Amino acid sequence: MDLPEPDAFTRPYWEAAAEGRLLLRRCRSCGRAHHYPREFCPHCWSEDGTWEQATGRATLYTWSVVHRNDLPPFGDRVPYVAAVVDLAEGPRMMTELVDTSEPRAGLPLEAAFRRGVPVFRPAAS
Repeated sequence: MDLPEPDAFTRPYWEAAAEGRLLLRRCRSCGRAHHYPREFCPHCWSEDGTWEQATGRATLYTWSVVHRNDLPPFGDRVPYVAAVVDLAEGPRMMTELVDTSEPRAGLPLEAAFRRGVPVFRPAAS
């Protein structure tokens, strides 16, 4: 399946996602946010990080419409839109774009959650 297996470090991230909240890591040394969750800052390598709730706002950076995927459970979802979004806090995030048939670069987005996994959809006006 495509559901994650949380470990001790990522458990807060997945528990928040199950509640409909998106968390990021913010480095206390350099101040930069990053995503995906990891125990060190990819910018300065500090291990002094903290969890922070994200706004859930993003813009579409790039995407690809997937028409064929033989791996379960993705084959039942085709076509779907694999996307990279720029989070309002700075990091880029790989995700899935839902509820739109016309993606375009720069499209304002908001986080949504499917079975505790963050996906993005066009932002409400």
